[in-house]
Amino acid sequence: MQKLIVMLSTIAMVAAVPALASAHCGNCAMDHQPEAGQKQAAMHQGMEGHDHSGMATAGNMLDLGEKSEQGVKAMAHMKDVRAAMAKMGMKTTHHFMIMFNDEKTGKSIDSGTVAVKITGPDGTTTGPLELVGMQGHFGADVILDKPGEYRFQVGSKLADSVTRQFEFKTVVK
Repeated sequence: MQKLIVMLSTIAMVAAVPALASAHCGNCAMDHQPEAGQKQAAMHQGMEGHDHSGMATAGNMLDLGEKSEQGVKAMAHMKDVRAAMAKMGMKTTHHFMIMFNDEKTGKSIDSGTVAVKITGPDGTTTGPLELVGMQGHFGADVILDKPGEYRFQVGSKLADSVTRQFEFKTVVK
């Protein structure tokens, strides 16, 4: 029963991502509100040209940055879920998530196939690991248990059937 409660709590945290994503970036003095006439994208609209990769956002959410490819903007985040998963006896340390938006309309793209390969500090690469679509983002629980730099190579084939690649990185201490 306790494992079920912890698992449901973890799911609730993941479900809160869209609300957290639209929150003000508390680590900088910039106001990321959209200009008049623009539709607000799912996350950090108006941040083009500002490198926020690696900045901590709400709670233990880590912003891995934004990348654009062939008309689609990808925004990646990670949430540290180590404590909740340890209570269930699991080794998972983070929930990796990525959101996609059409650059022209700002509309969220939430259908398609997405996977990630993770290269760890020791140079070994996992995967590909399928990312599951959930409430406006694609995500998966991952194990990042060694200190150092991790690189996330995300491959996608979204609803428009175009194959795109995005790369993000972060340092785990």
